[in-house]
Amino acid sequence: MAHVGADAAVAHEQRFDTRRAAAEQHRALAALDAAVDLDPALRELVRVRASMLNGCAYCIQLHTRDALAAGERAERLFALAAWEESPFFTARERAALRFTDVVTELPQGGVGDDVYAEAASHFDEHELAQLLFAIAAINAWNRLAVATRKPAQPASG
Repeated sequence: MAHVGADAAVAHEQRFDTRRAAAEQHRALAALDAAVDLDPALRELVRVRASMLNGCAYCIQLHTRDALAAGERAERLFALAAWEESPFFTARERAALRFTDVVTELPQGGVGDDVYAEAASHFDEHELAQLLFAIAAINAWNRLAVATRKPAQPASG
């Protein structure tokens, strides 16, 4: 993840819009994302966490806003950056977040047996597959947004 210095410009012009330039593929990814059957609150935590790891300001803003609108507590969203040290997450959420981190970053050797076993102890096979597709979808969205420089919207007010 690239870090921007304090004096560097952070506003970039969007390179192009994938929704317009590749409408069929955009719809296909949106359909895949919509087909994921996962608890909506957990899904937003996964979306925000993966977006943090990928440095996708647009998706962080979008899914943080969605999570708050759905009733998520701000303190839990703030704690996602350091979820391993935070007391705000259940064992099931922690397993999902660890799985999200490893699948997003894919270390050499892939997803370790320990990470998989932890996730599998909290999710049955169907749920684990849904979690994996949720992670894959948000990572695809993050890569599209980061590569095209899709801008986060400035705060109003």
